[in-house]
This record gives sequence, structure tokens and C-alpha cells, in this order.
Amino acid sequence: MSTVGRGCNGYASRVTDLRSLIRDVPGFPRAGIVFKDVMPLLADAGALRATVEELAAFARPLAPDIILGAEARGFICGAALAYELGVGFCAARKPGKLPASTVRATYALEYGTDSLELHADAFPAGSRVLIHDDLLATGGTAKAKVDLVQQLGGVVVGAAFIVELAFLGGRPALAPVPVHSLIAYDGE
Repeated sequence: MSTVGRGCNGYASRVTDLRSLIRDVPGFPRAGIVFKDVMPLLADAGALRATVEELAAFARPLAPDIILGAEARGFICGAALAYELGVGFCAARKPGKLPASTVRATYALEYGTDSLELHADAFPAGSRVLIHDDLLATGGTAKAKVDLVQQLGGVVVGAAFIVELAFLGGRPALAPVPVHSLIAYDGE
């Protein structure tokens, strides 16, 4: 069951339209999971524009200096959001994908651990960083991005997501960071 997006700045009808473009893929990546696929939303020019505008409405008052997008879908709207706000963009990637010196954060998965890396010179200490990704679930990946920012002396001013699986409780993992999602699901 889905609910109106959390913190959608009064644009409930637009968020409802965006929700209709999220494709459910049962059994991916494994049995028992219903994958929320944002690719149909991103393929629709109007929906993509609305998504970036809604994310920017949340981010603009936070005055970020840079947007940190996570591999791989976080790159898409993250870079567009940075452009819309007139700020820079940096990428958190899987280990071994970045060519220069990096910092690393490791996080737990249901079936083991994974890591993300960020260039050690991605932004100057004291930078105001907004974290973006397509989806917030348990918060493990997002918390790893917060850890990366803090390792470089940055200040996380907020975290913005297209989709939130609220029933998985990811928001508390990010407290006290302000969290915004356009579309929230309270159940699968």
C-alpha cells in the first residue's frame, strides 16, 4: 500500500502521478522481494522534470554546496538536481571504480556486507552535502554515505530520495539528518 510522499511541499497530485510510473518487479533480485523500479519514471520527460523540481524544492532551503549521488541510479537525478541547484555533484561508487585516492564506508546487507567509496578530495572540509539516491529502504546504504561525508569533514544537510520503503524503517538510521522522499510505501 502506498501513501502520499513525505514532505512533498503540497504537490500531492503530482506525486500521485509519479507513483503511477513506479514499476513493481516481484521476485527481484530474489524471491520475496518486490523491487520498486524507477526507470519508467525516469524515461518519462515530464515525470523526470517533476522529480527533479520536487527534490530541488526540498534541497534549496538547505543550501547544499554539493550533491552526493550513489551508484548507480542516484547518479541520474543526483546530477540533474545539482544542475538545477547550481551546485556540484560527486559520486559514491562501489570499491575499485574510482581512479584516485578514496575513503570507504562498509554497511550491512541481509546476506553480508558491501562498501561504497568516495574520492578523498571530492569536496572541501566544511562543505554542505545533500545525499541523494533513488530509494531508501533499511537506511544502511544511506548511512554509509553519511559516514563518507563525515570522513571528509563535510556536513550532511539532508537526504533526498525518490522512493521510500517506510515499512523497512530507514529514517531512524539517518537521524538527525532531515529526510525527504517523494513517494513512500507503508507496505510492499
